[in-house]
Amino acid sequence: MRALFLATALFAGTSAQAQYVSQQPGEAQFRALFKEMVETDTSVTTGSCTAAAEKLAARFKAAGFGDSDITQFSVPEFPKDGGIVVHLKGSDPKVKPMLLLGHLDVVAAKPEDWTRSPFKLIEEDGYFYGRGTFDDKAQASIWADLLIRMKAGKAPKRTIKLALTCGEETTYAFNGADWLAKNRPELIMAEFALNEGGGGRNGPDGKPQGLAVQVGEKTVQNFWIEATNPGGHSSVPRPDNAITDLTAAVVAVNRHEFPVQFTDTTRTYFTTLAKVMPNPVGPAMARLLTNPNDAEANRIVSMDPTNHSVLRTTCVTTLLEAGHAENALAQRARANVNCRMFPGTDPNALKADLEKVIANAKVNISLKPPIRPVAKPTPMNPAIIGPMTSVAARHFPGVPMLAMMSTGATDAIYITPIGIPVYGAPGTMIDADGNGIHGLNERISVRSLMQGRDYLSDLVMVLANPK
Repeated sequence: MRALFLATALFAGTSAQAQYVSQQPGEAQFRALFKEMVETDTSVTTGSCTAAAEKLAARFKAAGFGDSDITQFSVPEFPKDGGIVVHLKGSDPKVKPMLLLGHLDVVAAKPEDWTRSPFKLIEEDGYFYGRGTFDDKAQASIWADLLIRMKAGKAPKRTIKLALTCGEETTYAFNGADWLAKNRPELIMAEFALNEGGGGRNGPDGKPQGLAVQVGEKTVQNFWIEATNPGGHSSVPRPDNAITDLTAAVVAVNRHEFPVQFTDTTRTYFTTLAKVMPNPVGPAMARLLTNPNDAEANRIVSMDPTNHSVLRTTCVTTLLEAGHAENALAQRARANVNCRMFPGTDPNALKADLEKVIANAKVNISLKPPIRPVAKPTPMNPAIIGPMTSVAARHFPGVPMLAMMSTGATDAIYITPIGIPVYGAPGTMIDADGNGIHGLNERISVRSLMQGRDYLSDLVMVLANPK
């Protein structure tokens, strides 16, 4: 999403649009489903994804899905972190299935900090407020509502698989996409998947300025860097010191610049921006595409923090622990280094790079679990990107679309290794201030939700019925 904030030149001049009117039937039923999802607390601290999955299962059964079409899953160690997979059978077995992916869990929310109750859907001033209204119960509800409506009509050519999981918002994906990929891959195996991570940006007037499809993402990997020492009394300092060694290592890591890299997606992204961004940024982008080792072009383009991150692997220290007493030399000092690895980066190779950067045998570097799969670049498949663009032209006339690589991470990281390319679908628009996602008073505009529902519904219908 953040990449959309960069290309203001590209997104300038969007024409005014009339008040939006929903094009899909069953808006009242969709609103009821969305309300039920938001008002079901699914945070890891106080909620239950299993409860949300059970409510969805009841809706699917009421719509005519059989027991064989619905799979609810969890593991005994985490009974509240369950998920659900639903299959809508296609009419043509020669056409491979597609997967709709979303997550039920949300970031924790303290009611005392919010202006409104985080687990009560409140419509106010053109917005729906509540935890998860944007991330990710908007898209999860759109997917579920669409399958229920499609069940009542003509079967699509493709089988459509829906997977709504838990654990995406936590370090460990307990019963989520990772568990499905490792234990029940047949439930989700598909030619491609549509996921969160794309979307679009609204301007200050609430009208769409730009759309984005997420094609690929980085992998999150944490490392411990640790220095140890015999320590001693603080009144008798010694030349070797655990905190000093760790501090030097932290500074070295935080100042290190990893080399510029491109995927097909980011090459296309910067090629597009190079044509519209003003001097010196646009020309610098063009030079960097020709020569990734152009230091001056790299400096200019990387002045924007998001551009800087999109171009390379990044590592930054996020936590520090040191010492055991005010009057003692530290026996141990360690830091958590959070790395966002460029697609294709092996975490062990990155560990070796960090060892060279730190260049101190007294500092130990280790991979911190979980060790996630290596991210694979997602292909710019015209059979997927083409319909996204053509359907968007009907729903968002005149609004440009970019393909982007996320600097963050989604559950796609677990799905791509089993051979399913994952695309973050455009259509659900975010405001410039981020809509309170992961923070206070999360919200989504009613217009954006309903327009996103219309677009995503039509997109799935087109992709599910290839010519």
